[in-house]
Amino acid sequence: MRRSDLTRDDGAWTGLALELGDRRRPGLCVFGAGRRLLLAQLSRPVLLAVVDEHLDGVGFRRTDAYRSFVPPPRADAARALAGSPERWAHRFARYLGDAPDGPLHDGRWLLTPGHRLLRWRDPAVPHAAYWESMLVEGHPDGYLDWFDHAGSWEVLPLRPMPGPEDGRVKAYRKQVREGTLPPVLLWWVSGLDCHLVLDGHARLAAAIAESAEPPLLELRRALPGDDLAARTKDAVDLYEDELDRFARLRALHGPTVPDGTALAGPELARRLEELRTMERPTWAWPLPGGEARWHDLAREAGFPRD
Repeated sequence: MRRSDLTRDDGAWTGLALELGDRRRPGLCVFGAGRRLLLAQLSRPVLLAVVDEHLDGVGFRRTDAYRSFVPPPRADAARALAGSPERWAHRFARYLGDAPDGPLHDGRWLLTPGHRLLRWRDPAVPHAAYWESMLVEGHPDGYLDWFDHAGSWEVLPLRPMPGPEDGRVKAYRKQVREGTLPPVLLWWVSGLDCHLVLDGHARLAAAIAESAEPPLLELRRALPGDDLAARTKDAVDLYEDELDRFARLRALHGPTVPDGTALAGPELARRLEELRTMERPTWAWPLPGGEARWHDLAREAGFPRD
């Protein structure tokens, strides 16, 4: 896997781009059969879901089979990397690239701080209340309500969230107070229109218990390299065409006409940044056996949804 840092014009780090070319299907895989989805980790069903017929949301059932592919972060590592999302991102990227049971497959991915989950938070709302509202309730069954959460930014744990007095949570609560809590790793899955918690259930619970903002890293698919290169060329061609237009105007009307860089330059920079960070839908593979197989798995999991 190839990793490259993403930065703003001022050099500030904004995330990682990850590129894979040797994994046609991931170990943590989304399968589709009509309105029905299955998330499987290797051969284990992790999450069964069905989009309701009116497209208002998704009913789901978790199976408790999910296992994180990230080793629990040691306290000394948490202290060493505290306050550095860049170093944590490289650490998580290494596990993502090596994991046979993770979500990465061929293509280009982004691993970035999860700032956009905080986009709509009212500063007057305590962190605990905000994150409790963001977490999808229900175990083992639940419902993702797209109607009440337009452009859903909800967070769906892949296993039950531990309580505030859980031993791991209590240890992480101390790290929250010290400012050394490692990030929670989230994965944006477009077919569910929500974020799945890949690693850090107890850390997220600790942040909520302390009413603190949890550090987040968000994984999502991005434009593949070939598509990015082609669209980048198109954007540069438009920029050059605009400069040529201004040059013709200057030749006709004299040097009082600007050369166009002050207008076309920022627009090019904006387009290139959009392309570099553009999100792509999550891939879903056809479920072998189709809807009949999904219904078999749903019955085995005790989830007889239509």
